[in-house]
Amino acid sequence: VYFAEKENSLLVFIDAQDAPRPATILFGPPVGGLPISEVVAMMGDSLEGAIRLPAESASELTDAGYVPQPDRDNADYVYLVEDLARLSGRHYAKKRNQIKKCLKVHSCAYEPITAGLVPQCIALQQRWCASRSCDTDPGLCAEYTAILTMFEHFTALDLIGGAIRVNGEIQAFAIGERLNSDTAVCHFEKAMPGVQGLGQLINQWFALYGLDGFTFVNREQDLGVPGLRQAKKSYHPHHLVEKYTLSPAGNGPVCPAGVSRCADELG
Repeated sequence: VYFAEKENSLLVFIDAQDAPRPATILFGPPVGGLPISEVVAMMGDSLEGAIRLPAESASELTDAGYVPQPDRDNADYVYLVEDLARLSGRHYAKKRNQIKKCLKVHSCAYEPITAGLVPQCIALQQRWCASRSCDTDPGLCAEYTAILTMFEHFTALDLIGGAIRVNGEIQAFAIGERLNSDTAVCHFEKAMPGVQGLGQLINQWFALYGLDGFTFVNREQDLGVPGLRQAKKSYHPHHLVEKYTLSPAGNGPVCPAGVSRCADELG
């Protein structure tokens, strides 16, 4: 991650090693009054494109000669909290049945995540990773590191979390945070395999008990993974937050000199 300051605005650049092309730079709208179109203009040939941009940035950058392309794989799924908490109607019947089976077989209890509960949640994440061989999957390895970092700074980051005890042991958790006055974001949700219906239960109980007071919850993207897309669609999102990939005319590597040069040229 690199930072630059320009005209009293903070610019953040991320060198995305797993992006579609080498040295792709992730960046968002500047924090401050500097328009993103001016950032692109100042960077000149150092930056050929950007990915995962919101619609507002895509619209602004179009005027600077960039051509926005919808990035469906990174569109965020936004749900009504009430829909996830109540699971009312025929289209949620399978979810309700799975939850009923879980509660019939197991003794389950919801607890808000506090500092005292963090070690047990970390232990669950370690067990989950062992069951999924995270050490052989770069994506799951990166997710594991991110989750541990969030737990390490849980209080400082003002996160929202909920966990479920199954027969006395923490077996599921969800972590999110406030996005704005009416919307929360759910970043991670884990449930140990082997407990039928537990994934559906943590989804419902986190919405019911952890997100009370919010109208919407953003449950992030499906990354183009077929199974994940099907699962997210099965909860009937209220809407999607579209993302875009932007590239100007011409070809070539994105920020060929690397992200550090991009930051240096703006600093």
